[in-house]
Amino acid sequence: MRTFSLLKGMQVLDCNGETQGAICDICISDSGKLNSFLLKTNSFFGKLYRLPVEKVVSYGESSLSIGSLKDLERFKSGKDEYTMVHCRPLLLKMAVSPGGEQLGLLEDVYFLEGLGTIVGYELTDGFFSDITEGKKVINTVIPPKMEEAAIIVCE
Repeated sequence: MRTFSLLKGMQVLDCNGETQGAICDICISDSGKLNSFLLKTNSFFGKLYRLPVEKVVSYGESSLSIGSLKDLERFKSGKDEYTMVHCRPLLLKMAVSPGGEQLGLLEDVYFLEGLGTIVGYELTDGFFSDITEGKKVINTVIPPKMEEAAIIVCE
């Protein structure tokens, strides 16, 4: 199991061991599945590429490996997906229960490597609350309902 925050900034290596860029974001479908990683290349302009989850050959402690550069696609945002920070961002979006209770702000997601299945959501109530009470993690197999103003999470 991985989290977005631990993956962010991780180097992506090709089959020759050469660095192709670093993970800068993730793409999550409307159905709550992690579809792909966003990779910022090492070029001067730092273009964004999509790396589908199923194209990752291996996950290391400090890097991801891909089989071929053909596995990367130029990033175009889709209407049926969200990212943590780039297009239709989820980071710090309010998570609410189906009954309307505010649970906290989304800070991170937990997912299964290779499958892209999101299994948990880390929520924050702010700095002081996090220190005194800790962050809340909601584990769920039911995908959230994505709304413009909030994420509806079933506990």
